[in-house]
Amino acid sequence: MSHNGFLPEHIEALRGFDSCSISNAIEFLNVRPRNEGYIQGTCQCVFPKLPPVVGRAVTGRMRSASHPVHGHVYYDHLEWWRFVESVPAPRIVVLLDADDPPAVGALFGEIHARICRALNCVAYVSNGAVRDIPGIEAQGFQVFASRPCVSHAYAHVVDFGEPIELGGLRIHTGDVLHGDLHGVQSIPADVVRKLPEVAKRLLREERDFVAKCLDGNFSIERLSAAIREHAEGQKHK
Repeated sequence: MSHNGFLPEHIEALRGFDSCSISNAIEFLNVRPRNEGYIQGTCQCVFPKLPPVVGRAVTGRMRSASHPVHGHVYYDHLEWWRFVESVPAPRIVVLLDADDPPAVGALFGEIHARICRALNCVAYVSNGAVRDIPGIEAQGFQVFASRPCVSHAYAHVVDFGEPIELGGLRIHTGDVLHGDLHGVQSIPADVVRKLPEVAKRLLREERDFVAKCLDGNFSIERLSAAIREHAEGQKHK
């Protein structure tokens, strides 16, 4: 058992659910405020047709507006890649673009995606830019970024391993993240094992409700009864 009380297979089980179902399950367990725990507005899913991704965050900061002090440009930063490898797989690389404004140049492109895939990473998340989009898409590698960009500029990793904040979400290396076309959210460590069963239950309830809407006998009275039933279930969760 991991020090968090869950195993890699518990993380993998979360990949079978879309992010809305995972969010619903977290809300049902009432472990955090409903307006927290997800990235808001800073980056968008680049490949919405790809399936959900889940993995442990590998955090860092990058810049591209000026030349790096130590000459580490693009992918020439072995200390960074060793750090990525040190985090248990599957991994999601999360880089804060620290320039103001961000996205002057794109650190992440096809070469970075290939290195990341080789290191058992499943996604890249940043408030910065991305390039080589067709080459990344051909690999089936998921990206969440602010916009495309034609140039690397002086893109380089500044530092890594410290907590960062993207779109109101504080992210530490090792945090479990889940993402798909709807966005990226963190998974509280103490509910990782519980979420799949809770999500399955909520999805069954949703299917039952949809069936009532489609069976030709829908009425406001039936809607009211379904709402009361749901409320009772919330009381006894």
